[in-house]
Parts: sequence; C-alpha cells; structure tokens
Amino acid sequence: MFFSRYINSLLVLASITFLLAQPASAQQDFSNVEIIPHHVAGTFYYLQGAGGNIGLSIGEDGVVMIDDQFAPLTDKILAAIRSLNDGEIRFVINTHVHGDHTGGNENLGRMGILILARDEVRVRLSEQQPEAALPVLTYSDAITIHLNGEEVYAFPVPPAHTDGDTFIHFKDSDVIHAGDVFRTTAFPVIDTNNGGSLEGTLAALAMLVGTAGPNTQIVPGHGEVSSRMDVMGFRDMVIDVKNKVAPMVERGMSYDQVAAANPTAAYNDRYGDPERFLRAVYSELGGEE
Repeated sequence: MFFSRYINSLLVLASITFLLAQPASAQQDFSNVEIIPHHVAGTFYYLQGAGGNIGLSIGEDGVVMIDDQFAPLTDKILAAIRSLNDGEIRFVINTHVHGDHTGGNENLGRMGILILARDEVRVRLSEQQPEAALPVLTYSDAITIHLNGEEVYAFPVPPAHTDGDTFIHFKDSDVIHAGDVFRTTAFPVIDTNNGGSLEGTLAALAMLVGTAGPNTQIVPGHGEVSSRMDVMGFRDMVIDVKNKVAPMVERGMSYDQVAAANPTAAYNDRYGDPERFLRAVYSELGGEE
C-alpha cells in the first residue's frame, strides 16, 4: 500500500513538472483569446487575457507594465496597450518566474523594453529562457520608479508562491499588484519546486494587508480586483486549513487520510480542487507520504 501511494505521488509530481515545463503554445490555442483592458484607479489599468493579470501605469511618460502573459499573445497585448496609450513602454516588471506571467519577456526584450525582476527570477529564468527574456535590472530590496506622476514601489516578499515574488504598489493610484501570492480564482499555489512556502505565503499576505489601506484596490495574479478585507479573508482561510491539518500530521495521518477528512471543505465550492494546496500544507507541516 505504501509503495503504491509512493509511486502514485511520484507520477502526479512528474505530470505536474512535465506540464509546467512545456511551452504554453504547445498546450493552448491562443487564437480566440481576447485581451480586455480594465481601468482600476488613477493611472492604473489591468489587462485580462490568458495567464496572469497584466498591470499598467499609463500617462504622459509612457507605460509601466507588470507581467506579460504568454508569447503568442504579445501582439494582442501591445494592441490593447496602444488602444489606451501610444507612448513608450518604459519597463516591464515580472512579479515572479512562471511562464503565464513571463512568457512574453523574450518578445518585449527584443524590442528593447527593459525587464525588471528580483535576482531570483533572473536566476530561474536563465535556466529555461534565452538571454533576451531575462531581466536586465534585478533587485534584492525595494525599488521605486517615478513615472506618470506615480510612485511605483516594488518590494520583495518572503518565499511564498515562489522565492522571487514581488508586490508592486502604485501609491498615487493606491493600487497594489500582488502577483500570484494572492488570487481569487483558486487556493494558493505554493510552488515548492521554485522555492515557495506555506509560512512565506502567510507572511507575504500579512505584508499585503499591512501595506494596503481601507480604500486600496488589490489586483490579484488571477481573478478580480479585491480589497484589503478580501485578502484578510484569503489569509484567514490559509490559517484555518493549516490549523486543521497540523494536528492530523502530529497524529501521523497519511496524506490520503488527511484528504479524506476534507479540511478544506468550507472553501472548496469557492476555490475548487484543493489537492495541490493541501499537499503543500501537509508536506510543510512535516507530513510523510
């Protein structure tokens, strides 16, 4: 029984790793994807398409861009930006390494657009992407960009979704782009293969709550614009699941037994399949398959 579960776990992990390693264009038809702009506040817009929400600060100085989705969508993304502003795209900031947020890097880099990201993002991208796709400016501490009358404050957070996550606060518009640390469409994805962690996720969400004010609008990596209260509810959910799983791990329960106890039951209707999240929680709390 143990050997069977072990083999099944390896097969699941191998399947996830294989899928993440495949080029997005090999898995998905992007021909019918629409890139839809949404105004949030002040200079800030976001683009909805396929992949992570793209943030934009638009004004007289040009465009500051947050993430760039998938390579086959670059032309559509640029057309959507041009419908809002025909100025120069000055920078693109990557919130983390994943291809649904960085897939357009190479196209933008070859256009001469400066790519910014944390040091960890460049290191991880260099293992899978050509030179043109890599950030040319990297940082390990907070940076501030002053464009469009906007103070754009990008700051690193503890290893959460990955080990290279960044939040970007557009202070004058009072909008925060949170990348995939926060999402409204699913349970947290804690990518341990890329340095993510449960404790870092909780710490990063606490930073997001602490940075946001009562009127701050928060753009998740995936999903709808949210408030500080929404983030607090998301963090409370993670804490609740952790607190339910911890004593089960202490009693020596297997992952299958924990999953059968359904500690995410109160949230499954909203966030969908909990397996990947639950496995990450179980593992970080010391559970053994």
